[in-house]
Amino acid sequence: MTRQFTEDEVRLARARAQRLTGDRAKDVATVVHDLVGMQSQDIRAARLALRPRTTGIDAEAVARACNDDRTVVRIWAMRSTLHMVAAEDVSWIVGLLGPVFAAADKRRRLQLGLDDAMLKTAVPALRKIVADAGPLTRADLVRRLADKGVSVDPKSQAPAHLIGYAAMTGLICRGPDVDRDEPTYVLIEDWAGPQRELDAEGSLAELTRRYVASRGPVTPQDFAKWSGLPAKQAKRGFEIIGDELTEVDAAGETAWVTAGTTARKPGRKPAVQLIGHFDEYLLGYSSRELVLAPAFTKRIQVGGGFIQPAVLVDGRVLGTWKQQRKKDRLVVEVQPFEALPEEAEPALEAEAADVGRFLGADAELRVGKPG
Repeated sequence: MTRQFTEDEVRLARARAQRLTGDRAKDVATVVHDLVGMQSQDIRAARLALRPRTTGIDAEAVARACNDDRTVVRIWAMRSTLHMVAAEDVSWIVGLLGPVFAAADKRRRLQLGLDDAMLKTAVPALRKIVADAGPLTRADLVRRLADKGVSVDPKSQAPAHLIGYAAMTGLICRGPDVDRDEPTYVLIEDWAGPQRELDAEGSLAELTRRYVASRGPVTPQDFAKWSGLPAKQAKRGFEIIGDELTEVDAAGETAWVTAGTTARKPGRKPAVQLIGHFDEYLLGYSSRELVLAPAFTKRIQVGGGFIQPAVLVDGRVLGTWKQQRKKDRLVVEVQPFEALPEEAEPALEAEAADVGRFLGADAELRVGKPG
C-alpha cells in the first residue's frame, strides 16, 4: 500500500530533509555535503543559509570553510548557477552538469565573440595565468589576458561567460574573497583537493540519491527543475536508484523518498525559521504552491529570479523579513502575510536573536501588522 503524506507532512518532511528541523549540524561542510549544493550567487545570503541548519557556527565560520579550510568550494553547478559544494564533490558534479550548461550557453557565447577559435586560445591562456598568479579577480584576468593578446571586452558580458565556460569545463572555481566579498578565481585542481571519482552513470546516481535524501518527497520533475538536467536524464536518475527509493502519495501527487523516511505530524509548538535570500527550501522543487500561497508569490519572488527572505512556520511561508544595522545592533523586521500563531512568538524571538548572534550583533525583533 502506498504511504500517504498530507500537505503538512510533506512540508515537515522536506524541512527536516533540508536540516531546517531535527538535529542540526555542527560544521559547515556537513550541511553543504548533505544538501549536495547550496546556491551561492550572493555570498552573504549563502552564509546566512547555513545558520538555521547548524548550531554554534557564525558567518565567519562559513567564510573560513570557503576561504581558508577549503572544505567547501564555490562552483557553477545546478542550473548553471554558483553553488557551494563539498570540496570532494567538485569533480563529479562539474563532470556531470558542466557539459550540459556549457552547450546550452554556446549561442550566447557566440554573440559575445567567444567562438570555438577564440576559446581555443583563451582557455589555455587563462589556465597559465591563474596557475602562475592566482587567485585573481575578474578584472585581473581580463587585463592579463589582454597582455597575452587575448582581448575580451571588460564592459560586456564576455568575461563572465568566458569564466563560466572555464568553470563548467572543469578548469577554474571561485577562490578566496577579497575586500567587500569581491570574488577571485583559482584552478580547481589546485584548490579543491582530493576528488571522488565517478563515471557518468555513477555521478547521475549520486546526484539523484542525495537530492532525494535532502529534499524528499520529490519527483523527477522536481529534480530536473532543481538540477537543470534534461527531463529524460532526471527520470533516468530515479530509475538507476529505484531500489533505494519508496514511492509515496505526497498530498495527491506521486513522489519518492529515501527508503525508511517516515511522515511526521506538526508538533504542539510550531517550528519557526527565518530563511534568507535564495534559500534552498524555495529553490529545490518545481513548484512552491505547497509552501507558499499563490496570493503571496510576488512578495517572495519579486522579479528577475530574486527570492526574498522568508518566515517559515511548520514549513509554510507566512511572511518576509529583513535586517538593518543600526549603530551597534541589528533590527530584524518581520512582515507577516497573515496573523502568525501565538505559539510561534517565542520561536520567532529566538530566531531573530540567533540571526544577530550569527552576524555578531545584538538583535531586536520588530513584527509588522499582518497583510
